[in-house]
Amino acid sequence: TLYFTIFEILTLNRSYVLFSLAQNKDGIKSMKVFKDFRTAFKDFIETIIDGTISDKSERLSRVTKPVYEEGAWIQFMLLLKFWTADESKGFEKTDVLIEKSVNTVVDLLNTKPLESLFDLGKFLWKENR
Repeated sequence: TLYFTIFEILTLNRSYVLFSLAQNKDGIKSMKVFKDFRTAFKDFIETIIDGTISDKSERLSRVTKPVYEEGAWIQFMLLLKFWTADESKGFEKTDVLIEKSVNTVVDLLNTKPLESLFDLGKFLWKENR
């Protein structure tokens, strides 16, 4: 997945990444350090979302897409924070966290309940006019 690939690359450059974060007085909290990467990351997430949208859920996606993009970014930042402190062999604990967090997000992104709720709301809205 995307996160495994990113963290493999970061691990190859771990000393530099940790040094760069340490040089910044706010460390990982400073969004300036991540500005360009954040933009590219969210653009990539948008292409993934666009590739999975069905016609039925297109209207719903206009509302949820920005939430998913920001959620993916927050997930990355949480994983990065964990990775910077991970001292397990081969960063195995980070791998476990990636797997568990991705599985959780996939379960949460099941849009079928949201589509049903949207359809119900649309029906009730029309009936109460």
